Amino acid sequence: MKQLRTAIVLLIVGGLLTTVDLFWAFFRSTVVSFGTVTLSKTVETARPFLGRSALGFQYGKAWFSQKIFYFHVPVAEASFLVFGVAAFFAIRFLMTRRRDFDTKSRIAMETTLLFVILTMVTGDLWTRASWGVWWQWEPRLTTYFIMTLLVIAYFVLRNSVEDEERRAVYASAFCIIAFIDAPISFMITRLIPSDHPVVFTEGGLDPSQLIPFIIGQIGMLMIGYAIYSMRMHEELLQERLAAAKESLEG
Repeated sequence: MKQLRTAIVLLIVGGLLTTVDLFWAFFRSTVVSFGTVTLSKTVETARPFLGRSALGFQYGKAWFSQKIFYFHVPVAEASFLVFGVAAFFAIRFLMTRRRDFDTKSRIAMETTLLFVILTMVTGDLWTRASWGVWWQWEPRLTTYFIMTLLVIAYFVLRNSVEDEERRAVYASAFCIIAFIDAPISFMITRLIPSDHPVVFTEGGLDPSQLIPFIIGQIGMLMIGYAIYSMRMHEELLQERLAAAKESLEG
């Protein structure tokens, strides 16, 4: 029960911090520019085309595209971190064959799926506001979309194998392999040309931007841990109920 109480407290505090982050972002943070976004190539967009410069093709940019990133980036980075937790427990399971490690890996993957969906939704909102399109096949979006499909495929794999031991082994191996895409997606904008912005550049963030960004990161990690802990608590209760039912029937 102590773990459940801690999870509930973290969920409440994380929700409050995330709310503070959003309000600060929309009403207090400095807007770097209302002006333009520069792309490496022309795109079909509702944003007005302003001309071509030495850096690329310039389009009008909406202020909302900057505001949504205060929620989008913490959610996206939380998805990477929780995915890493799932892969860690998957490795532990393959090394020890302890069932609890497979359970922890599965619960972490469920949490990852939630954050991945939120990332895709907020990312589409950012893409629409910033580029005037709902989707663009640029490196970050493409690699993250692949990661989303891999996370979904993990659960398809688990549900397609009936034998419990084989299901755990196959799912753990797939989880580890799928996680390779996470660092690739995270680093790809720093490795090859991409229209997707990099959060921390040489100039850094203004204090009015950095403070809510950090608050949002902490809040989102609290929410992620709370969701994971509450699901683990539910899973343990289900196992105890199943064990009690078997003892009564026996």
